[in-house]
Amino acid sequence: MNKDLTLVILAAGMGSRFGGLKQIEPMGPNGEFILDYSVYDAIQAGFTKIVFIIKEENYDIFKETIGARVEPHIKVEYCFQNNDILPEGFDYPQDRVKPYGTAHAILCAKDKVHENFAIISADDFFGQDAFKQASDFLKNNDDFCVVGYKIGETLSDQGSVKRGVCIEEKGYLTNVIESKVEKEGKVVHCEPLNGDKPFDVPLDQPVSMLMFGLTPIIFKELEEEIIPFFENNKDKMEDCEFLLPDVLDEMIKQGKVKIKVLPTTSKWIGVTYKEDTPQVRESIKKLVKTKENPSGEYPYHLWKEM
Repeated sequence: MNKDLTLVILAAGMGSRFGGLKQIEPMGPNGEFILDYSVYDAIQAGFTKIVFIIKEENYDIFKETIGARVEPHIKVEYCFQNNDILPEGFDYPQDRVKPYGTAHAILCAKDKVHENFAIISADDFFGQDAFKQASDFLKNNDDFCVVGYKIGETLSDQGSVKRGVCIEEKGYLTNVIESKVEKEGKVVHCEPLNGDKPFDVPLDQPVSMLMFGLTPIIFKELEEEIIPFFENNKDKMEDCEFLLPDVLDEMIKQGKVKIKVLPTTSKWIGVTYKEDTPQVRESIKKLVKTKENPSGEYPYHLWKEM
């Protein structure tokens, strides 16, 4: 089945723990950003369009850097996640800088996406197999999916991180427990962000790194859910977030959607803290084809050799 597929890239976050726009931090041997590799992998996997969700004030720098490199190879569109894009009757605090969350971001892209699509964050490296798994599923199914990584391979040596722990039954997601996680011996200790009781999981427990496959029906659901969300958070407008995993969790509970968990052989690589940067660069270096590493997955000059 030949279908157009869009990759929606969430790039409006400011990277507060990193200390700036980590989406445009050079990581590859020729100054490539992490999201250069994501777009490259998406093209190889059969995606036909990229939609960048960014802050409007970052448009020029994105257009001049990543846009200039990828636009010759795939259709690219931009949309803005600005904090003043709220349902009628709601106002945002003028000093709020942080975006209003992943579900809010996706809703900002509803006029740009009319086909099955995957979403990723701009500052994470997902790997070739992950894009292939998502593409194959979205071309042949109208359910949702999530790419599941082994939790033990997604941790940072610099401290605890937040992860969406996937609970599944017969290959389908039943719950995503957003948690602060940290390795403790041969298990990973998880503290749910909603205050529920902490729990431990094995190192191979699948987690969501926010690589979901969705269909356009998600937009109607988000439009219905965003108003009660902000009504319930009128007193928390300075820090509340409308998050996709929360919406999907509620859809699962109501029987509105099935979400297939797709295992992947790809290794996730990410930057949470500035101190993660050298390790990420070294990990990417090992994947690049050179005389010393002829079996590398990526050409040394990523876009020149496309």
